[in-house]
Amino acid sequence: MLDENDNLIRCSLRGKFQKEYELKKDKLYKLDLAAVGDFVEYEKNADGTGVIYKIRERKNYISRKAPRIKGASYRGERLEQVLAANLDNLFIVTSIRKPAFNNRSVDRLIVAGESSHLNVNIVINKSDLQKKNEAEEWKNFYEEIGYKVFIISSKNSEGDFDGIHNILNEKVTVFWGHSGVGKSSLLNILFPHLNLKVREVSSYSNKGKHTTVTSLMEKVKDNTFVIDTPGVREIDPYGITKENLGFYFAEFKPYINECKFNTCTHQHEPGCAVIEAVENGEISLERYESYLLILHTVEEDLFF
Repeated sequence: MLDENDNLIRCSLRGKFQKEYELKKDKLYKLDLAAVGDFVEYEKNADGTGVIYKIRERKNYISRKAPRIKGASYRGERLEQVLAANLDNLFIVTSIRKPAFNNRSVDRLIVAGESSHLNVNIVINKSDLQKKNEAEEWKNFYEEIGYKVFIISSKNSEGDFDGIHNILNEKVTVFWGHSGVGKSSLLNILFPHLNLKVREVSSYSNKGKHTTVTSLMEKVKDNTFVIDTPGVREIDPYGITKENLGFYFAEFKPYINECKFNTCTHQHEPGCAVIEAVENGEISLERYESYLLILHTVEEDLFF
């Protein structure tokens, strides 16, 4: 953590804040954890390390469902994995190839960002690998919804890096995406002094290798912080219900209040204005299908 003078202090969590998982009666419990971006209170030890004894209230945080523990024989609620706290911006980092662009994953990350009330932006990396104009097509697709999209090539240092810079100024920004899409490479171009480790995508599987193994927050200039996160393979937004999922799809909002039922989940209810908008071409079928895929999984882990 950084103290008030921007000195780096290695800290541990005291007592109830220690990371602790416990299996009891087929249910998985955990205690609250400090996350990157948290404001904390701590005591300094004689050796210069610190012990955190209080985590201050967060203005927001972004999280996902934690992957299931391999071999664990339990059912019920999955753990919430908090990625970072007290944020302003989310940059969803993708690549057009190696690994291939996946709009379903992008939509899941958008839901996570929207539900945390973040300014969501999208970066499509590795434009040097595209064969046609796929990156431009996806850029137009998401910009029509209202998101800023940046096409870049970290390899060739091509793209609107100044535009990305402008969004980062005096903000706390988290960069999130699949393994191998180039989050660390992007940050190295934006802020060369970071010198973050990068690795190539596996030539065997075309999947990214984990280089960043834990979320890392860096102060890059006055009042400006960036957070590099580990690449993920599985993305499931946490704490979303069927009734509120539609509010995290920006293009649904003009229609939601026109639905016949205020608990409408926009999948089979009569008088659904969202379904009607899809049928009329006012909402893209591609995004609506993403919505349905998320809808069918958001509550599958609620307690029985």
